[in-house]
Amino acid sequence: MSTPALPATGTVTMFSTTWCGYCRRLKSQLDREGIAYDEVDIERQPDAADYVMTVNGGNQTVPTVLFPDGSALTNPSVAQVRERLG
Repeated sequence: MSTPALPATGTVTMFSTTWCGYCRRLKSQLDREGIAYDEVDIERQPDAADYVMTVNGGNQTVPTVLFPDGSALTNPSVAQVRERLG
C-alpha cells in the first residue's frame, strides 16, 4: 500500500485500535494539548493495517502517527508529536 493521504498542516493521522491503551492515552493527551487528529482503526481498514506494517517492520504496532511531512512515529509522546508538528 502507498502512504495514506497526508494530514493537513498542524494535524496528524493516528492509526489505532479500539482496545489499545496507549492509543487512548495519546488521544486524551492530544485532546488536552489541542492537537487535531484523524483516527483510523486498523482493524476496520485493512489497507491502513498494511501501511502500519510497512512503517513498523511488519508489525501492526499502534499508535502509529502520520505527520503532514509524510514521516511517522510509533507510540510517540505528546511532546514528540508537538515537536514534529513544529
